[in-house]
Amino acid sequence: MADITLQFPDGKQRQFDANATTKDVAQSIAISLAKKAVAGKLDGKLIDLNAPLKHDGKIEIVTSDSEDGLSVLRQSVALLTKVALKETFPEIQFGAEVGDQDGFYVDTDKQDGQVSVDSLPAISDKVQALVNQKLAIKHVRLSKDEALKKLEGTSYEQKLVKDSDDEEFPFYEIDGVSVLASGVSFDNTGAIKFFRLLSVAGAYFEGKSSNPMLQRIYGTAFYKQADLDADLQARQEAREHDHRVIGNDLDLFFVDPKVGAGLPYWMPNGATIRRTIERYIIDKEVADGYKHVYTPVLANLDLYKTSGHWDHYREDMFPPMDMGDGEMLELRPMNCPSHIQIYNHHIRSYRELPLRIAELGMMHRYEKSGALSGLQRVREMTLNDGHTFVALDQVQDEFKKILRLIMDVYKDFNIDDYSFRLSYRDPENTEKYFDDDEMWNRSQTMLKGAMDDLGLDYYEAEGEAAFYGPKLDIQTKTALGNDETMSTIQLDFMLPDRFDLTYVGADGENHRPVMIHRGIVGTMERFIAYLTEIYKGAFPTWLAPKQVTIIPVSDDKHGDYAEKLRKQYATAGVRAEVDHRGEKMNYLIRDAQTHKIPYTLVVGDKEMADNAVSVRKYGEENSESMGADDFQTAILKDIANYSNN
Repeated sequence: MADITLQFPDGKQRQFDANATTKDVAQSIAISLAKKAVAGKLDGKLIDLNAPLKHDGKIEIVTSDSEDGLSVLRQSVALLTKVALKETFPEIQFGAEVGDQDGFYVDTDKQDGQVSVDSLPAISDKVQALVNQKLAIKHVRLSKDEALKKLEGTSYEQKLVKDSDDEEFPFYEIDGVSVLASGVSFDNTGAIKFFRLLSVAGAYFEGKSSNPMLQRIYGTAFYKQADLDADLQARQEAREHDHRVIGNDLDLFFVDPKVGAGLPYWMPNGATIRRTIERYIIDKEVADGYKHVYTPVLANLDLYKTSGHWDHYREDMFPPMDMGDGEMLELRPMNCPSHIQIYNHHIRSYRELPLRIAELGMMHRYEKSGALSGLQRVREMTLNDGHTFVALDQVQDEFKKILRLIMDVYKDFNIDDYSFRLSYRDPENTEKYFDDDEMWNRSQTMLKGAMDDLGLDYYEAEGEAAFYGPKLDIQTKTALGNDETMSTIQLDFMLPDRFDLTYVGADGENHRPVMIHRGIVGTMERFIAYLTEIYKGAFPTWLAPKQVTIIPVSDDKHGDYAEKLRKQYATAGVRAEVDHRGEKMNYLIRDAQTHKIPYTLVVGDKEMADNAVSVRKYGEENSESMGADDFQTAILKDIANYSNN
């Protein structure tokens, strides 16, 4: 039998006996390497450690201390989880299972009720028992026809096999139970170390909302207990910051896939936060010279063909609606063409420039179901959008003015951890970017010059521009330390040309304006998700949906006084409510703290006699007695300075 030639990552080549395994290759290099090896990679594709190497190729030894090694571990635990589930629920059906750098999951379906989170400890015990027995994991690869025959009666897995282009499919047998796998596994259950089944959640089969909802079981695994402990701690911290969890606890919003995935419903508490931000930003922009408008969420498809969105952005747009008379309407993915119509409605003079148009504009994006996440990834969003039309010699001054506005807004929201990224086109990618070298060079030079004039530090990123022009992206740190684009300022020479925008100059001739796109805080949805996670739901007083809760010691005796205070504070512009439930005092105070209300006021005989309140701030143990009017003065000051004491 002919030998095979394998090339190693350093470029060296060696010959091995035909059908040698990755384990054989590792042992030929060093015993210590063979002990750490958990799989191989042949021509970039993961293979089982003991799978025969049937042809020449580039070989890599996957060890336990690598990312791929971690994926193999997690894939192995996912397989054991499927076996444990099959032994517990013989009629259970499986969808996909995935093991990667983030952990693993197994999709399941049961006719008599889905697997609940309460079942996870028992399933985990079964997995641990399989690990403790150090059972062999038998690897078998079947042809598509053989796999389909073996999977008869398993509709989800059969479809996965039918839709696959693979010629062979791996099955792993553990403790007499054979399961289909999507990845590479160990050859013995004893190699599995430390794992944890974490949670369950609904997930559409293949990520499509038109498909059945399956139950997804999440878990994770590590080679060291310390790494598992650290991961669980990080997950707990992430959960404490997760806007979806906080949103549910504080009754801010909800998303119901039955009535529309990616379409959030704002509850009164969440709507109050959103309304406060919207009023703030509109007032801020109007004071800065913006003209606020309303434009339709629908437009003729031709508008987006002219703008270039149909060519460059079609995959993220909803399908056009045929109105039956030749008119095709499109849910808008961007607001800029709408604001261009506002500009173009009148003949414009150089005296009107810069002309600043702004809108809280609703947009729609065709996001896949699997990509949707709370308020961060949605299908309907409202962008704090604005477009300025300027003469060429006004570009840099207007850019600086917009940036100063953004930084002023950040100060009010106490956002101070951010950086500046100048996002340029990739000149080699002529399909993604508008093809005009002169325009790109001129606009990128203008952006860079403006940042240099302001003396601000920035970094440059090629390939991050919009298709019509370069931009400044302001990158903020999320609650978990990740980078996220919060605000953008984009220069655009293309759309004014495509829509033939002009203004009459001082010379009486028509001139082409430059268009500046800008978003101060991005979409309302993503911005509120960001704030919710940064504050962990403890919103500053000016943003809190409920700023004051008033608790009468006895509702019968002190309820009327509490209501009098509520009306007084509400008239002054404070969001105050009275808790009339009549529960024990300590319970009501704890409940107000749990709901992270900035101020809790307790009123009894003494407070009523003195026209006073007993004030307890969120997060503090002690209370302070104040005159009712003095408290009003103090909280109004807290609100007026955006809680930046």
